[in-house]
Amino acid sequence: MSSPYRAIFAAPGSRAFSAAGLVGRMPLSMLGIGIVTMISQITGQYGLAGALSATMALSTAVLGPYISRLVDRHGQARVLRPAGAVAVLSVAVLLLGVRAGAPHWLYFVCAAGVGTTPSVGAMVRARWSAIHRGAPELLHTAYSFESVVDEIVFIVGPILSIGLCTVWFAEAGPLLAAVFLGTGVLLLAAQRGTEPQPHPRAHHAGGSALRAPGMPVLVVVFAGTGAMFGAVEVNTLAFADERGHKALASLVLATYALGSCLAGVVFGLLRPGGSARGRFLLGVTLMAVSMIPPLLVGNLALLAVALFCSGLAVAPTMATSMSLVERLVPRARLTEGIAWTSTGLAVGVSLGAALAGRVTDRSGASAAFAVSAGAAFLAAAAAGLGYRRLRPAPEREDVHGGYDDDGRQDGPAPGALEGRGDLA
Repeated sequence: MSSPYRAIFAAPGSRAFSAAGLVGRMPLSMLGIGIVTMISQITGQYGLAGALSATMALSTAVLGPYISRLVDRHGQARVLRPAGAVAVLSVAVLLLGVRAGAPHWLYFVCAAGVGTTPSVGAMVRARWSAIHRGAPELLHTAYSFESVVDEIVFIVGPILSIGLCTVWFAEAGPLLAAVFLGTGVLLLAAQRGTEPQPHPRAHHAGGSALRAPGMPVLVVVFAGTGAMFGAVEVNTLAFADERGHKALASLVLATYALGSCLAGVVFGLLRPGGSARGRFLLGVTLMAVSMIPPLLVGNLALLAVALFCSGLAVAPTMATSMSLVERLVPRARLTEGIAWTSTGLAVGVSLGAALAGRVTDRSGASAAFAVSAGAAFLAAAAAGLGYRRLRPAPEREDVHGGYDDDGRQDGPAPGALEGRGDLA
């Protein structure tokens, strides 16, 4: 492991909470596809499977920021356990109901209950922010590392979930996802030494992290980016199916994630200059441009190469976006702020997948890559139009003094060291 990565893990407890975060994040990529596979195998109703997956995604989008806001107010341990318990119980009842042939309304109630799944990735990033808040370069490496972890989750999770459902028994994928969720939540909640300090008094003043001037811009950009991701998955599957190699779709998508993984690792080793918002705009623009080649390819090998190149822009952009959130929202609402980006991403994935499916049915998979490109360019346009709003929260200006908005400074501003009890 290279020096910057050794440095971030030198902090006591960092390895433990990052490992717990990896386990707790596995359901992100396993539950949705696992439920679709399970329902389609047992009932043969793809419409029902898709509706349940959409219900779960919508519930997560609605409840996720609220749960994260409770975490900021009351602390991770107090909120993680009950929220995780409701989610695990909802999955368990769903599996039992499907096996017993229960009425479909119960399926939807359970799918909605899964929306209480805590945003484990936001909890882990909040811990990194608390540990390395005075060292922006280490925080940059930590966020890059977590972006790589996200890609690993989305490479391994679907393969594991689908494989278990098809090879072992239909409920095996969602069942293992629930085990991962319960285990990860309990392990993370037990690590009190690295838990960020809650801010109950700050939340009595009211308001949401979404009120920070730049946050609506980020949520819109993430929705466009999510639509790009969702469309790419559907388009790749359809593209491979049209050429008689549907089973290879997962490998082609793995090259997309692999490109992102490699770029994320390298990005964590670098010390990029300029402002975070400038790098964010550049990254989103590069993602948009990289969606043009998939429109032009004619076989799976070229598509794999095109998606690998596209993936190179993903993890660095995601890591930079987390740095932006850390600066845009008050520290008392950091977890909620990160969760809002996840909400935008989840909504975008659902919309992008649905639209890409419709275009594929009408015009074919190659034409449907226009959905991916269109969503990416809309995200880049939103980032460009909202660029000036991506400014640090007032408390960040006070602390960083003569800063650029990347957190670098020559020294603290006058009075910057006063009133820092809330940040200690």
